[in-house]
Amino acid sequence: MVRKHYRFTGRVQGVGFRYRAKHAASGMCVTGWVRNEGDGSVEMEVQGTEEAINRMLVMINRSNYIQIDTIECREIPPKEQERTFQVR
Repeated sequence: MVRKHYRFTGRVQGVGFRYRAKHAASGMCVTGWVRNEGDGSVEMEVQGTEEAINRMLVMINRSNYIQIDTIECREIPPKEQERTFQVR
């Protein structure tokens, strides 16, 4: 089990990114959260297996409307008590 913090830039707000992330997370049994930032980026923390997180990212990126230009990622400590994925 790993937890990662992501920051996405590009055409990522106003295109359903957060709700696509929530749908992908529920299908992959991934927990965490996603939110829009004031600078136009989207921030997300996800927790699950490496494989589940990677498949979730593929699902998000398959949208015709979302265009991810850059992804910043860092691994952070897992949160044992977390059970859901939230849109913030």
